[in-house]
Amino acid sequence: MKILHKGYLTGPIIGALWALVMSVTLGVAISFATGAAAKPALIGSLILGLATGFARVRIANRWAADAVAVIVALALMAVGLGALQFDDSFNFVWRVALSVVLAGAVSIPLNSILRELRFGALTRHQFEDAVIRFLTGFGYIFFTAIVVIPFYVMVMTSMKSQQQLMLNPLDFSIDLSRGWHLFDSYYELMTQFHFGRYLWTSFYVSVLTVLLTLLFSVPGAYAVARLRFRGQKVFSRGILLIYMVPMIVLALPIYIAYSMVGLRNSILGIVMIYPVTTIPVALYMLQGYFRGLPVEVEEAGLMDGLSRLKVIWKITLPLALPAMASVGLYVFMIAWNEFLLAFMLLDDPSKFTLTRGIASLNSSEIPRQHLMAGAVIATVPIMALFLGLERFMTRGLTAGAVKG
Repeated sequence: MKILHKGYLTGPIIGALWALVMSVTLGVAISFATGAAAKPALIGSLILGLATGFARVRIANRWAADAVAVIVALALMAVGLGALQFDDSFNFVWRVALSVVLAGAVSIPLNSILRELRFGALTRHQFEDAVIRFLTGFGYIFFTAIVVIPFYVMVMTSMKSQQQLMLNPLDFSIDLSRGWHLFDSYYELMTQFHFGRYLWTSFYVSVLTVLLTLLFSVPGAYAVARLRFRGQKVFSRGILLIYMVPMIVLALPIYIAYSMVGLRNSILGIVMIYPVTTIPVALYMLQGYFRGLPVEVEEAGLMDGLSRLKVIWKITLPLALPAMASVGLYVFMIAWNEFLLAFMLLDDPSKFTLTRGIASLNSSEIPRQHLMAGAVIATVPIMALFLGLERFMTRGLTAGAVKG
């Protein structure tokens, strides 16, 4: 490995790998945005990366190194070895512009990745720092693509007409000339498939699940964390056993029991069974938080003449509000996205939750854009809720400490 501890070797190698990453990324982005093919080329990408990486460690002036990357990218395009191979729908101007963009996408990040490198021998720290920076950049791009690409495909498909999907199902570009007709699928879902009712049902079922979960898990978690009783350790360690049992194992007994007592195909039955899946994890999360609260605060309340219940109500619960909010948000997301129990227990379309309603769209008789629009409707609210409250969720799991 020490043979690589040379700037003139490490720079070009990392540059070649980074150019390959960026050519694939840009090619995928162009194809999704335009619907036309822009294929990454291995040879062109490696040559561009090698030249740019070498220039980065050899030339002190960053603008000169950027110019080298642009010149190499255009030269490769001129001889037919470009890092991106475009189809005939791209004219010469677009090819030049996108080649320059690719050169910038390779050269500018390499300025940060290779900033500690010099042309000659490298220390272990300099070498490892460059490798870590490269892996960090690659990780950002890779995991962002995993999240963004499926959501992008889902949104773009939901804005297509049936004719466009039949013509080219792999075209994920957007036709702005359609205007408000881009949202026809969403309008039809709300008016013809009653998705507004599904949204409302999922909302109040999720809220009731949160309330029932907190109602049982807060006193249970407090008892496990604070009180001393026989079997406490066994109970504490066995809280997650129910959660670890796959729901598919319990689904058939639940279905039989609900059919016998008449709770199948009812919202009451769903509200009763959802907390069974959420209370164990809520107990586990809250007991760890209650253990982290200072015992001295509660003891001070007891010494002031408060009963145990008043100590819990006036001292412990106010301190635990951030954690309860975090657990409530987590439970809400579980209930909102739950599918298996809703699919098994609900048959009446007037009582469908959102996930059950989306499953009813998975039919050859219903256009695919409606299914994708339903998926967007189910995803966006919970995504917005999580992104808006994520900082409270993170802070809630670490709050409650006393100062001084």
